[in-house]
Amino acid sequence: LQVDLWQPSSPFYIVEGTVTDVRVPQNTSRSLLPYLQQANIQYTILISDIQKAIENQTGLRSHRNRRSLSGYNYETYHSLEEIQGWMHHLNKTHSDLVHMFSVGKSYEGRPLFVLKLGKRSRPYKKAVWIDCGIHAREWIGPAFCQWFVKEALQTYQTDPAMRKMLTQLYFYIMPVFNVDGYHFSWTNDRFWRKTRSKNTRFRCHGVDANRNWKVKWCDEGASFHPCDDTYCGPFPESEPEVKAVAHFLRKHRKQIKAYLSFHAYAQMLLYPYSYKYATIPNFSCVELAAYNAVNALQSAYGIRYRYGPASSTLYVSSGSSMDWAYKNGIPYAFAFELRDTGHFGFLLPETLIKPTCTETMLAVKNITLHLLKKCH
Repeated sequence: LQVDLWQPSSPFYIVEGTVTDVRVPQNTSRSLLPYLQQANIQYTILISDIQKAIENQTGLRSHRNRRSLSGYNYETYHSLEEIQGWMHHLNKTHSDLVHMFSVGKSYEGRPLFVLKLGKRSRPYKKAVWIDCGIHAREWIGPAFCQWFVKEALQTYQTDPAMRKMLTQLYFYIMPVFNVDGYHFSWTNDRFWRKTRSKNTRFRCHGVDANRNWKVKWCDEGASFHPCDDTYCGPFPESEPEVKAVAHFLRKHRKQIKAYLSFHAYAQMLLYPYSYKYATIPNFSCVELAAYNAVNALQSAYGIRYRYGPASSTLYVSSGSSMDWAYKNGIPYAFAFELRDTGHFGFLLPETLIKPTCTETMLAVKNITLHLLKKCH
């Protein structure tokens, strides 16, 4: 039975008592359900017609005004072209606070755009790196990155906390890390996860961009097989996207004090280590920041995030960007797993973009302001 594992990301993590979310083709479900009943495995059908759910999300695009950016809608999902157009537009219209640049090119030759956000108030400022969309199908990630930029620009004048953040720090924001995969998830396969690089020996495309970093590469929680969702790649930084971002972060490692990566779904705030069960040296600091951030997030709609080291809170995985950032001297490294916990999974409805981003914004501001205080 071929199934698409939504949660956890690899069969390696499935043990007795694990709740597992799988997507199955209609004809497979006819044989799977009797099998589960025989094996006495409890199951619930969360989405009965997934094709319909996808069409509800992206099928009704034509009536939307896609061009005008003054009326850019932050409560819908946007294609790569729309997001890049939006970035160009901000670069032109908010040149006092926004500077757009590219850190390199993707496997398929697309530019890897980053927005540098902040007031050019002094020559040297600490910085925060934020990336979204390492995994293509996690659309709420790029939606949050755009929301963050919108909030920063809209509230800079009126909100003292935001003003302080943009005056004292730079933010490097990469709304879509895995540009090829994200584009592919819009045009070909909504549930694509990996990059789109070609493997010569196998017919399978792509590498898990969050298993391709040079930190305990291809150890526990990553796969050597090119067809697997958690394939670590032929070697560390084999993916041009990973290589480009790693190069940028290495170059600015003295300046960048926080690394935040946005994923979905699980409702968790994770910090290192991912690749081992061990306590990081500045644990008390990072743990307090996470505790406060989760409380700030909950204050909006009562959504309670779990938080803790990635290895024990989610599962052990090697070669992740968060571990790499931490190992390379960025003291605050976090990975968010945004809404939900599986009811909609990767198909989080557009009506939930606003609440998800609003609460996440509180957590990010909290971490950022914590970072300005003390503690490394």
